Amino acid sequence: MGLDIAMEDAMANVAEAAKVRDSVGTAIELRPFRAGDGEAFRVLNEAWIEKHFGLEAKDRETLNDPERKILAMGGHIFMAVDGDTAVGCCALLLLRPDVYEVAKMTVAESQRGRGLGRKILAYTIAQGKALGATSLYLETNNTLHDAIHLYEELGFRHLPPERVTPSPYARANVFMDLVF
Repeated sequence: MGLDIAMEDAMANVAEAAKVRDSVGTAIELRPFRAGDGEAFRVLNEAWIEKHFGLEAKDRETLNDPERKILAMGGHIFMAVDGDTAVGCCALLLLRPDVYEVAKMTVAESQRGRGLGRKILAYTIAQGKALGATSLYLETNNTLHDAIHLYEELGFRHLPPERVTPSPYARANVFMDLVF
């Protein structure tokens, strides 16, 4: 019974949106994924992946149906919205009951340099904690220097090779976690 109440409280926290200001003072809403956000989530992610690497089969599978491939599997998607325009996003993929993977984090190219990536990641970390996660995991690529630096600044640490499990992404060659 107590666990059910704790989970309801955590889900209520996850359902709350947050208003933040970017580095130029624009009000940005950070909120959970809503019906109709799928296209923006796909477009935002395809843009950065294509720019740096090229889409992989796993990307297409997830981005074409985030409701089924992320949300229905116990994960969460968070959107950064400026008015009616999605300007960023990040997902938490459920790995185990107390561990989530931070994935599909991006900010629209036109919005970069405004501190949104940091705000989206901090919001996502807070939501992971509210959900009862004991740790967050992520995979990235060593060419994404700014992203890696941001992850390190917010507490993620590099995993030693013996703790890395095979990734479904060919581009993944940096593995990190954040333990609460």
